[in-house]
Amino acid sequence: MKEEIFRLISEHIELLSLALVGAVILLLLLNLILIIKTSKLKKQYKAMVKGNSKKSIESSITQYYEKIDNFEEKFEGFYNDFNQLNSRIEKSIQKVAVTRFKAFEDIGSDLSYSIALLDSNDDGVILTGIFGRNESTTYAKPIDKGISRYELSQEEKQVLEQARNSSKITLSR
Repeated sequence: MKEEIFRLISEHIELLSLALVGAVILLLLLNLILIIKTSKLKKQYKAMVKGNSKKSIESSITQYYEKIDNFEEKFEGFYNDFNQLNSRIEKSIQKVAVTRFKAFEDIGSDLSYSIALLDSNDDGVILTGIFGRNESTTYAKPIDKGISRYELSQEEKQVLEQARNSSKITLSR
């Protein structure tokens, strides 16, 4: 068996030598390409670390920290604005209810009305307009935490309860 292998090698020594030389040349070329690419990467790395390139790592990191600081300042401002708006919204009219009714039997339709305008704390006002044949009267009754210090009519009580129990505008008859 050994003798056969040696005999095959000796018969084809030129071909084997040529194949080995070709493989060595190919490996040398690949090695040269890798050396060139590694050299380029080393130059780029050194330039970035030393700051010789357009943008060094240190300057990039510094710029990012500055941007983060700017964003934190802006966020703080937005957060303060949000809190101010939120406190304003709590005091704005959020609950509204309207009811129309016939105050007098001799008037043809529901011309009288009561409107409750409340904020998130149930503070606000009830406006009532009573329309008669010859006159009309409008009343405003303040509401503090859902309670009026003035006597409320049945319609005013109804509209106050509707407004307190809703978070949107309601209309009833």
